[in-house]
Amino acid sequence: KRLLELALEEDIGSGDITTLAVVDEGATAEARVIARARLVFSGALPFAAVFELLDTRVEVAPLLKEGDEAQEGDVLFRLFGPARAILMGERVALNILARLSGVATLTRRFVDAVEGLHVKIIDTRKTTPGLRALEKAAVRHGRGHNHRFGLYDGILLKENHLRAAGGIDRAVHLARERARHTVKVEVEVTSLAELSEALKAGADAILLDNMETGELAEAVSLAAGRALLEASGGISLDNVRRVAETGVDLISIGALTHSAPSADVSLIFV
Repeated sequence: KRLLELALEEDIGSGDITTLAVVDEGATAEARVIARARLVFSGALPFAAVFELLDTRVEVAPLLKEGDEAQEGDVLFRLFGPARAILMGERVALNILARLSGVATLTRRFVDAVEGLHVKIIDTRKTTPGLRALEKAAVRHGRGHNHRFGLYDGILLKENHLRAAGGIDRAVHLARERARHTVKVEVEVTSLAELSEALKAGADAILLDNMETGELAEAVSLAAGRALLEASGGISLDNVRRVAETGVDLISIGALTHSAPSADVSLIFV
């Protein structure tokens, strides 16, 4: 709600001077939201919430469930109510819908690319500031999985943490000593030597950063199930299946949320 209120304030400001000038106060309208290209549907809740904030008389009916696929020309929503409110909320609602459906659509493409293999496609914290909860929900709608939500719900010892702490072994020891027992400890490594050190230190999970597929396969053999292995860095639709075939447990992809193209959607009065 806070996010949408800020977005509406940013767009409407002191008033929608176009709508107020040409649309009568009592006018009502029926509208449809149409997919202009294939997409995975995500964002129904915030889309409807935009109009709820503007005028509770606007009726918003989604025609799909989040996670459903839509084809070009499919109707995603029907709306009916005060024309002014629909016009004032149109752009903010469509921006949110397009963004989230874009994330879900790209995620589904990655998930489909590794179909049949024992691996999970997961997101990262490379999200649009303020939109993380919605974008991570969109990843789930695309049949992907979520990594930690923020800095508060999972320990990931990255390169700078390891340097500041004095190395992998000491960082893992301190994390075990100071964090609550329910939190798993993950360590980022860039070589097989660092992987061995992280395994010896007792890391629960290990992020294999920017490793080639041959090195990833060696890492899987070396770990032998002692820790969950996450491949990350340089993952694309062209190579994700090859990465998955190495036997890693997880593949994290920042592009799911930082580079997903927005879906093409439009709202038309009928």
